[in-house]
Amino acid sequence: MSVEAFMEYIESETLELKEKYTDVICKEIVSFLNTEGGTLVIGVKDDGTVIGVEKVDETLKKISDVITMQIEPNPQDEIRSELKFEDGNTLIYIHVNQGSKNIYCQKKYGFSSSGCSVRIGTTCREMTPEQIRIRYERNFTDLEYMLKKKSGFADLSFRELKIYYEEKGFHTDRGDFESNLSLKNDNGDYNLLAELLSDKNNIPFIFVKFQGDNKAAISERNDYGCGCLLTTYNKIKTRLLAENICISDTTVRPRVDKYLFDYDSVNEAVINALVHNDWTITEPQISMYSDRIEIVSHGGLTKGLTEKQFFEGVSKPRNATLMRIFLAMGLTEHTGHGVPTIVERYGTNVFEIEENLIRCTIPFDSKVLELSKKNVGLNVGLNVGLNIGLNKTEKATIGILLEDAYVTADDIAQKLEVTKRTAERALSGLQKKGYIERIGSKRDGSWRVVKQ
Repeated sequence: MSVEAFMEYIESETLELKEKYTDVICKEIVSFLNTEGGTLVIGVKDDGTVIGVEKVDETLKKISDVITMQIEPNPQDEIRSELKFEDGNTLIYIHVNQGSKNIYCQKKYGFSSSGCSVRIGTTCREMTPEQIRIRYERNFTDLEYMLKKKSGFADLSFRELKIYYEEKGFHTDRGDFESNLSLKNDNGDYNLLAELLSDKNNIPFIFVKFQGDNKAAISERNDYGCGCLLTTYNKIKTRLLAENICISDTTVRPRVDKYLFDYDSVNEAVINALVHNDWTITEPQISMYSDRIEIVSHGGLTKGLTEKQFFEGVSKPRNATLMRIFLAMGLTEHTGHGVPTIVERYGTNVFEIEENLIRCTIPFDSKVLELSKKNVGLNVGLNVGLNIGLNKTEKATIGILLEDAYVTADDIAQKLEVTKRTAERALSGLQKKGYIERIGSKRDGSWRVVKQ
């Protein structure tokens, strides 16, 4: 055999040599599918010696069975075989493209480390459970509407999103930040997910407060949207803390505190509304009445999820990629405990499930409502007494920060009709007292109200 022919048959990351057909070929194909593709040549020894294939038709049938019956998902479109002849010998070439799906496995082992392998150098290596989990989830999120739907904006920025990730120890200065978070569709355009997470967008998130127990009269209407959804959530969270009236009974030891509503339940309802909402319909809504708070998400139950499974806490997110981002930020857990938390506290009747929406209605504590009208032993605001130990400017400043986390000292001074120096002292005082914190740099960061 010539030197040129010998050089052709040297195993590499994309070339695997097989003397004859064996069952291990299934694993080799899976490895190529899960990596960058490659070619298997049957009829050549590991040292490059060509010996050929004796039972060509029988071997081709076995290979066909492997491709059609032993690998999941079906990879037929990614593989082709051909016969080549050299020095009177017949060789079988199996050309494997990188798979169009995120992960493939040998059916008999399933999506386990034994079933899922990748090509590293000239060998096949088993994938770790974490690698499998990530790739497996992506197989299903590829079909998400918000990953495919093109954003209405061609130019988006993600300064806030990067700040959140950097706070969690992630590196955002690499060029793969947007691709890792699936912020672009297959055509390279920003998608709906990117728009929801961008610094500025046209997607509102309305918090409405009504005067009575119906919608006859609005007492307050605030829009916490039109920006990064993570920031929207934090604004809503802070607002809910501020609305949660606390009645303290100081006649007993230890002191007994009763709240207007169970904050954990309401918070879970808000998170569920964000990550399970069908954003192609409209955004979720939060309405606060004199006797209850309502959180509405659109789209109804996700496909294939029954009401029984819903109440049991079976996790089947409509927006799995968005859910993973909330998970990475520590804002939620993929345990499905949200709905059971609400049900344990308030029962299943607080949920109204329709074809295109889910409404969660959390009733207010009647005792707290009664005593709050008498203003006896009352603490209102972020946990026990937002106003305790704060001067007038500091109180007003917190109110402004609840509305807009990106205001500057100049903005505050203008709104309160005070000097810039007074506004700066208010911000500094609130930081020292632990009511607010600065997120990011002085120039590009934002404020977060944290006192509970």
